Amino acid sequence: MSRRLVVSAVAAATLALAACGDAGPATSGSPSRPGPAAGGTEGQDAAAPAPLADPAVALQSIADGLTSPVAMAEAPDGSGRLFVVDQIGLVRVITPEGELLDDPFLDIRDQVVPLDESYDERGLLGLAFHPEYAENGRFFVYYSAPLRPGAPQEWNNTSHLSEYRVTSDPLLADPASERVLMRIDEPQANHAGGTVAFGPDGYLYLSLGDGGGAGDVGVGHPIPGNGQDPGTILGSILRIDVDSGDPYGIPEDNPFATGSGEEEVYAYGFRNPYRFSFDLEGENRLFVGDAGQNLFEEVSIVERGGNYGWRIKEGTHCFDVDNADQVEENCADVGPDGRPLIPPVIEYSHDEVGLVVVGGYVYRGEAMPELEGVYVFGDWSETYERPSGTILAAVPAEGDGLWPWEPVRIASSPDGELGRFLQGFGQDADGEMYVLVKDRAGPVGDTGEVLKLVPPDGSS
Repeated sequence: MSRRLVVSAVAAATLALAACGDAGPATSGSPSRPGPAAGGTEGQDAAAPAPLADPAVALQSIADGLTSPVAMAEAPDGSGRLFVVDQIGLVRVITPEGELLDDPFLDIRDQVVPLDESYDERGLLGLAFHPEYAENGRFFVYYSAPLRPGAPQEWNNTSHLSEYRVTSDPLLADPASERVLMRIDEPQANHAGGTVAFGPDGYLYLSLGDGGGAGDVGVGHPIPGNGQDPGTILGSILRIDVDSGDPYGIPEDNPFATGSGEEEVYAYGFRNPYRFSFDLEGENRLFVGDAGQNLFEEVSIVERGGNYGWRIKEGTHCFDVDNADQVEENCADVGPDGRPLIPPVIEYSHDEVGLVVVGGYVYRGEAMPELEGVYVFGDWSETYERPSGTILAAVPAEGDGLWPWEPVRIASSPDGELGRFLQGFGQDADGEMYVLVKDRAGPVGDTGEVLKLVPPDGSS
């Protein structure tokens, strides 16, 4: 695919396919699940290390009064300012002193598709600052815009990957500086993906869901499904060079840079890789939380050219699109293109925790040394009706097999539970972590809050 502004996700011929059902928060399973249970799913490597013993954190409020905070990033300019992405179309600034500024850094509410206040996966979803932001003032956002002219009429919206620049005022971006790098047509309203981040290689990475609906079938989902088709950018992690090309360049070592797939694709086989992150230390591994459908949630360590299984598998289990509530006994171990399906490193069932995995970060701070090198992530909620997100911790294991994980007890909570919808995580330049929460399932109200993970005794 040439570096063009409009990226057609799949061929127009798919419009003839029948529409598939809508889904809730990245899953079409029942919204009623039992509470979290410690441990992990069956099939873990017998040699895996033991999980943490009663992991606990306290939560310190950093900012409140937001609507639906979904992502957070620290500007790499030495200022210590944190920038919070509010799904409704705002980027807000938290000063080093902990003040949430009233005036937004960026306001694109009039460019975001109208959101469903009861529940919506669209909106302003991602933010990444250029590694040389202190010198060039460039940053990148990903948001859901109304369906563009010329897009398939039955489709839902067009996602934008855009570059902006800061003004001479470091607390204010220039809204007129937008340069759209990609316009991505989306068949349905869910599975928007949405993380934007620079890797240690200096390239920009973007996660995209499979196009929405359920089962990766229906309008906009040709056989074998977008997840298993590297010839579409949907259901993939993309990797581009924003410092070359027009409007961007393709890294020479991208797996499909010379053909047989879309040249932006770095890895594929995903359902809705809503949140991913790079480890700040070690090998800078790429952790991707991929939302499952009816039964299982997963986290994978992603490598270049990898096929991560959807819709042949849901986690480590075979998936049958016609019988999504049951585990299929047999399925292929390779995709249609012959590449092996790579299993996740973390998996849990909806009976164990909740409905939607939310990818986090490897903890690299100093405040809680007992979490050093531990992958901290979470789950959105056990139900749609009652906010009941869960923070989880997984101890990395060597070799093959699933990692052990444990729910994290909230020591600052009377019952030890989060009691909020868990929207996302953040990590600052020091490796300390934050959790983004709210009390309403949809993007409405002012219950959104940024909480910092601190030691269980509340010290920081």
